[in-house]
Amino acid sequence: MPLSSLQTPSCATLSASIQKGRWKMLAAGFSVTLPLPAVHFSHRRSIRASASSSPSPSSSSSLGAGENNELDAVSAFSEIVPDTVVFDDFERFPPTAATVSSSLLLGICGLPDTVFRNAVDMALADSSCAGLETTESRLSCISNKAMVNVGGDLVKLVPGRVSTEVDARLAYDTNGIIRKVHDLLRLYNEIDVPHDRLLFKIPATWQGIEAARLLESEGIQTHITFVYSFAQAAAAAQAGASVIQIFVGRLRDWARNHSGDTEIETAIKSGEDPGLALVRRSYNYIHKYGYKSKLMAAAVRNKQDLFSLLGVDYVIAPLKVLQSLKDSPAIPDDEKYSFVRKLTPETATHYNFTNKELVKWDQLSMASAMGPASVELLSAGVEGYANQAKRVEELFGKIWPPPNV
Repeated sequence: MPLSSLQTPSCATLSASIQKGRWKMLAAGFSVTLPLPAVHFSHRRSIRASASSSPSPSSSSSLGAGENNELDAVSAFSEIVPDTVVFDDFERFPPTAATVSSSLLLGICGLPDTVFRNAVDMALADSSCAGLETTESRLSCISNKAMVNVGGDLVKLVPGRVSTEVDARLAYDTNGIIRKVHDLLRLYNEIDVPHDRLLFKIPATWQGIEAARLLESEGIQTHITFVYSFAQAAAAAQAGASVIQIFVGRLRDWARNHSGDTEIETAIKSGEDPGLALVRRSYNYIHKYGYKSKLMAAAVRNKQDLFSLLGVDYVIAPLKVLQSLKDSPAIPDDEKYSFVRKLTPETATHYNFTNKELVKWDQLSMASAMGPASVELLSAGVEGYANQAKRVEELFGKIWPPPNV
């Protein structure tokens, strides 16, 4: 039986949990409806800088002559990353980069006819995993193989980098994270994926940031996620993380329902949105002090958020926001939205930081500086990702061995 034809009852059972192509997952402590399977794809237009570089300094000017709609206009300043799905929206928003995660693997098993299903089936039938003695090691091997097989397929589909999620159950284990990345990288080497096409997505715990520092020293590119405080962002920049991801909307949501976080309250007293303020401070810190990290603003909820962040390296935005931008003509000197780059390396040089912010961050200083928002949101994010990784292994445990093994 060809591997591509393998069908399993468990995947069919998972499919039954999908309603109208969407499913529920726990993200940062609350239920979020995501497209299935969810992948962040980077969408780059011809006027945008490449994924491996900052936007061109010439982008610091206002709206140019060749931009016909608002999406063209904002793409001149930042890399726009649609929060899109594997199988839809390619024509509207052509992907140039992607993320492979546990939730994606679950989604692929839920849709057995996808182009990525063979990548998962190949992992399930892999003889090197089948020969392992313990169930735990076998399921870990299959999960690693499935993640890399799908990542390898994505590398062939997009010209940019593919970010591979590192098991969040290792979020507080520096050596465990490093071993996992080395294991994944070895598998990528076996299918001839160049290192410069890969990122490894690691939670912004201190142990995760320390792992990023050590991995980056080996030339392995890292993507730090679940950043909700300046201390995390600055520590990740000092560690040399290639990409630092801040969740704008989630900080705003926390602030609406909680109090007692000094960093958030300081931003609000200054008339700033706490999520947008964190992106601005982090961007200015990175550029003023010459760190190599690229900054990604995620959980952007509306066009005003996006316009407020023009100039940040990457912006993840919902499809409804991007479609609205695409459908709206770019009007110079628009009274509602200003097509002017808000974040630039030049303005960063004039930003003033306190002595407390300019420390050499270590585990104690970062923990002391993180307020309740970042502690709670980081913990919830790690828990959500860990649950997804556990679900993948549980699913593989139910459907292994496949019929031909």
